[in-house]
Amino acid sequence: MSIDIIRTGDRWYVQKSETTGTLVDTDAATTAELLGAHDAIAAAVAGADAALPGTPLQSPVTAPCRVVAQMTNFVSHITDSGMNPDVVPMTFFRKTSHSISGPVDDIVKPDHVRFLDYEVEVGLVIGEPVPVGTTITQATIASHVAALVITNDVSARDLQLPKTQFFEAKSYPTFTPTGPRLVVLEAGDWNHFEQLRLTLSVNGETRQDAVVGKDMLYKPLEALRGLARFQPLSTGDLVLTGTPGGTALVAPPKPIEIIGALLPPAVKWKAFFKAQAKNPKYLADGDVVEVAVRTDDGALDLGRQRSTVRHSRKP
Repeated sequence: MSIDIIRTGDRWYVQKSETTGTLVDTDAATTAELLGAHDAIAAAVAGADAALPGTPLQSPVTAPCRVVAQMTNFVSHITDSGMNPDVVPMTFFRKTSHSISGPVDDIVKPDHVRFLDYEVEVGLVIGEPVPVGTTITQATIASHVAALVITNDVSARDLQLPKTQFFEAKSYPTFTPTGPRLVVLEAGDWNHFEQLRLTLSVNGETRQDAVVGKDMLYKPLEALRGLARFQPLSTGDLVLTGTPGGTALVAPPKPIEIIGALLPPAVKWKAFFKAQAKNPKYLADGDVVEVAVRTDDGALDLGRQRSTVRHSRKP
């Protein structure tokens, strides 16, 4: 059975109910150090319950760390993006760990960003390091993935698309809300991964709802094998596994896309974002974004995020 760990006040707790848990007796300041504190975690699991502190939850994944993400990895999202899932390759991009924020922190839109989007994702937290050239098998993946977390890959679409790169558009502070729980996997827990359901709502309206096994294209085993060819991963690093359809951004109808391809880039993007300005699904000031990831039977439950969108203002 998985172990749920939360972080608050820079202390770690094994969570046993919504309001109770046990302090992990450790000086670990980072996720990597915590994952090495096996005896302390085991003692907390066996320890007496107590009321959890009322202080706000922090991200259970600490920075600095590597944040690597899979692009267009759910069939529904690939379709929404106007692509053919039969020919989409496995693709990765990086985010800064400075973008990591807590599960109840505000999502802050920089003043120069117009179109802010959301993407619920399952995060893999690396346990045993993955040097380049590591052979990962179904039998060993559980040692390399120590835990799972909820993540929200917040994206500035008006920066991402014209620049044809992801790093800046997805790396601003608060653009990777993470947690609440670090769900440490025990024997057999990995078998439930494909039953995880990802949901995201904005102001109570469901925008994303998909089950991993029915929609994810490149599963974690294949993804980690691909990364191991070129990207070392260390304990505590975070790998985002893609988002389902339902984001604010969707591809335009094919006839419009064909016409757009004939236009000069500046003209094309001006027209595209003029049309996007009429799309009410981009995140507005005061919107409440709720994200949950769990299996329908509750065998794995990564908890629930609740973030409020705030638009920054120039002084």
